[in-house]
Amino acid sequence: MSALMPGTGGERYVPYSERSGNSSVVYFTRDLSSDGLRKIFARVNEVLSGRIAVKLHTGEPHGPNIIPRSWVKDLIKNDLPDAVIVETNTYYDGDRYTTERHKKTLEINGWTFCPVDIMDADGTAMLPVKGGKWFTEMSMGKDILNYDSLFVLTHFKGHTNGGFGGSVKNIGIGCADGRIGKGMIHTAKGSDNLWSIGNEEFMERMTESAKAVADHFGKNICYVNVMRNMSVSCDCEGVGAAPVVTPNIGITASLDILSADQASVDMVYALPEHFRHDLAERIESRHGHRQLSYMTELGMGNSKYHLIDIDNGDNEITAADAVKGAVPFKPDNEV
Repeated sequence: MSALMPGTGGERYVPYSERSGNSSVVYFTRDLSSDGLRKIFARVNEVLSGRIAVKLHTGEPHGPNIIPRSWVKDLIKNDLPDAVIVETNTYYDGDRYTTERHKKTLEINGWTFCPVDIMDADGTAMLPVKGGKWFTEMSMGKDILNYDSLFVLTHFKGHTNGGFGGSVKNIGIGCADGRIGKGMIHTAKGSDNLWSIGNEEFMERMTESAKAVADHFGKNICYVNVMRNMSVSCDCEGVGAAPVVTPNIGITASLDILSADQASVDMVYALPEHFRHDLAERIESRHGHRQLSYMTELGMGNSKYHLIDIDNGDNEITAADAVKGAVPFKPDNEV
């Protein structure tokens, strides 16, 4: 299916009341701080053991919206002292296109307090894609094979191609190597246009890549989405990202990748219309909801969930409850 063919509903938000099936647990905190991140991580970290990788978008030089380094430094120092941050090189020619340039960008952005493994620096490895319609395997950075567990720490935001960038984008694009894997996701065979795959086919290809990563780690993987500084632009746009107009919301965590991303999207849609408009329009115009429906089809998780408010006695709340009191975004300059 090309970008010009009819889609399968990725432009439409599906309300919670229209979903069916089982439910997973998603934890939520409004505490956007180092303490908040550590507190919610503690709810899902029991599945991590052995050699632990932290998949994090470390950003373009001086990117203004990435997860604050100080938060990640505190978490790794106190909770994951032997963990390694993992990344891969980019598909586009820029400051993270080659390993040498990527390392310089890591230094500029201050990711120097723990090891950072650019997983495709020394080659690639193929991981199987089970049940996919586009791939039977996906090319990943070779070093992904060096780890037993994966902590997917995601800055939830918009995305130029994907509509939104959540946990699926973080591992689906972020673990695929910079030349082969990302090309398999973005570019049609024989095309000179790097970005010739679009809309729903792109969502499906990206999701199949994410499934390969999730299946590889099995039960030894967990997901945290930080809903802060949510531009409609991805962190790959760096200082060129569109201004943030969506309020900061909080942090979600789950052992279910679909529930983690679905709950984050639900919170965006639970905002008053004038607050959600830009990010919701970005998601719908790019058919981003196809990420969620295709995860359902691939059996990657549940679109229904129990949202647990860890700030208030572990009470179960709705997405609307979670965003009550959201106020206009104000830059805090903490990176």
